[in-house]
Amino acid sequence: MPAALAPYGLLPVGLIGGQVFAGSTRQIAIGTGMATAIGYGDVVKLVAGLIQRDVATSTATPVGVFLGCTYTDPTFGKVFRQFYPAATVAADITAYVADDPDTLFKVAITSTTTSTIGAVTRAVLGQNAVLTQTALNTTTGNSYVSAGQTTATTATWPLRIVDMVVGSENASGSFTEVLVKWNAPSVASLVGGHVYNQPFGTA
Repeated sequence: MPAALAPYGLLPVGLIGGQVFAGSTRQIAIGTGMATAIGYGDVVKLVAGLIQRDVATSTATPVGVFLGCTYTDPTFGKVFRQFYPAATVAADITAYVADDPDTLFKVAITSTTTSTIGAVTRAVLGQNAVLTQTALNTTTGNSYVSAGQTTATTATWPLRIVDMVVGSENASGSFTEVLVKWNAPSVASLVGGHVYNQPFGTA
C-alpha cells in the first residue's frame, strides 16, 4: 500500500481490543434543509437531537462518523446517498452514523495546509491530535477530513493515536496514515471527545 495521496475522512476499521467492526451504524435524523453538506467519513455531532457536520478541530464533540444517508426525493422516491447534499428538503432524511465510542478509524495525516499529506513517526503513538477540516469532495461524496501531524498530550484534543498504518510509509519511512480512536473529554471543561463519554451529556 503506498503513502496516502489525499485525505479521505475517517474510515472505521475495527474496535479497541482487536474487536471487529461489523458495519453496525445508528440511524439519526438530519433536519430538513440543513445547510451544510456532509461527506462519507465526516465527523458529525448532535444539535438538538439532529445530526450536523462537526467542523471543530481541537474541540470537536462527535457522536460519530457519517457513512451515508437516505431520504425521499420528490422525483425519484427513496434514495440512498454517499453524502448529504446541502439544503436537501425532505421530511425523512436519515444519517447512518458509526457511533460506537470504541471504534478505530483509519485517517490520513496532513501538514499545516489542509490538502497536503504529512507524516508522523512512531514516537507519536499514544498522543492526541486535532482534526483538519476541509469541505467534502462533491464528485465522490467522500470526506476530506484528516488528522493534523502536530501531536501533543493536550487532554481536550479529540483524537488518540493508537497505531500506525503499516504500508503507508513515505520515502523517509514516516507514516502518512494512522489508526485513531475518540479521546475522552476533559472532565473539567467538557470540551472535546465523544459525547457518549461526557458525564453530563450533550445539548
